[in-house]
Amino acid sequence: MAHGKLYDISVSLGDESITFPGDTPYQRTMVQTLEDGDDCNLSEITMSAHAGTHMDAPYHFFNDGETIDRFPVEKFILPARVVSIQNDVAIAPAELKNVNVQPGEAILFKTRNSTNGLIESGVFYEDFVYLGEKGADWCVHKGVGLVGIDYVSIEKFSSKAFTVHRKILGGGIPVLEGINLKSVPPGRYTLYCFPLKVGGGDGAPVRAVLNAFPRP
Repeated sequence: MAHGKLYDISVSLGDESITFPGDTPYQRTMVQTLEDGDDCNLSEITMSAHAGTHMDAPYHFFNDGETIDRFPVEKFILPARVVSIQNDVAIAPAELKNVNVQPGEAILFKTRNSTNGLIESGVFYEDFVYLGEKGADWCVHKGVGLVGIDYVSIEKFSSKAFTVHRKILGGGIPVLEGINLKSVPPGRYTLYCFPLKVGGGDGAPVRAVLNAFPRP
């Protein structure tokens, strides 16, 4: 199948991934090894459902919201637009007024979180660039199919009401968090982002890839 340049925008679980304060840290432990005479190398993994590059489902904040396993699989292959954000604090409508995003199209925000390497540092920083409330309103008004950001949360760290999550997920829009857009030029792509099919899940890890094959 023909395709253009592929960009793996996922972070590696382990040294690159960031644990949000209060979440279960990612840990992989070997339980069998060939070196010890076992039949195979076998490891076990403990982590939050929101570890590394992951997707939030509406159930994350709404008891009656869609769970991650209930989304149709075609929801995870969609046209996407990568938008470069210069504001080093928040994503706001002032930088989005000329972005011609189409209904159902994913919008992925590239900020200093990527360009400065915060997203792949393995260390949590409180002053990451987040999606502002008015920016969230813009996304909902445009009818986007998915919102992606290059940090482990779209929400300002000090938020207690989680208004941005509630606005986006309340509109039935999945959220893709923890993507690394450092090497991705702004523009149009096809996004492939299949989460693990976790029954009743509020979220799940994702291997996210952008395809630069020209779209019609």
